[in-house]
Amino acid sequence: MQQPKIPVASEGVPFILFSGFATLVFALVGWTLPVLLCLLLTAFVLYFFRDPIRVVPADPGAIISPADGKVIQVREVDDHRFSQQRLMKISIFMNVFNVHVNRVPMTGTVNRVILSPGAFYAADKDKAELHNEYCALTITTPAGLQYTVVQLAGLIARRIVCWAEQGDQVAGGQKFGLIRFGSRVDLYLPLTAQIRVRTGEKVRAGETILGFVAEGQGQEKT
Repeated sequence: MQQPKIPVASEGVPFILFSGFATLVFALVGWTLPVLLCLLLTAFVLYFFRDPIRVVPADPGAIISPADGKVIQVREVDDHRFSQQRLMKISIFMNVFNVHVNRVPMTGTVNRVILSPGAFYAADKDKAELHNEYCALTITTPAGLQYTVVQLAGLIARRIVCWAEQGDQVAGGQKFGLIRFGSRVDLYLPLTAQIRVRTGEKVRAGETILGFVAEGQGQEKT
């Protein structure tokens, strides 16, 4: 049986080509140390932009993790930016060694895409939520449940990539973007969601189930 190949996100190709070209140039002129450094850089870039195949849970009520990384926050919050409601918030921190491709938590329609410029504080700090650059997708499921997934830039993450657009029909586990290099994803859910993860747990985008919503469960749209 053939083993599945690990693809690379297309956004990483320019970085891979540049570091590979630099390696070749230094090799041609015989500069050993720069060659070794560039080889290490190329290997890191390939590793960072890896886009492995994920097995998406089949349960239609599952809330799928939008990011690889560590859960740093699970709590109720008053959301004044996206819904004007009290919601459950889950924050996932991605370090530079995590897969950075982000995936849709639940099937639905993209109602709104907000890209807000800002600062670049460390993504695991509280002030990052208030001041950092972010891209927020508000999605409504077929059952009428509305939730928001937010890509948040970090200290060295200077580029948020979002492929989703308003009106798109997206499926749970589908890739919708990525963040370069190290950052965080926040997920805002209705309080009726049954959360199954805790602070400190490691999760995988497109595979780990963060919780469940009851069949037919919805909420008033804002």
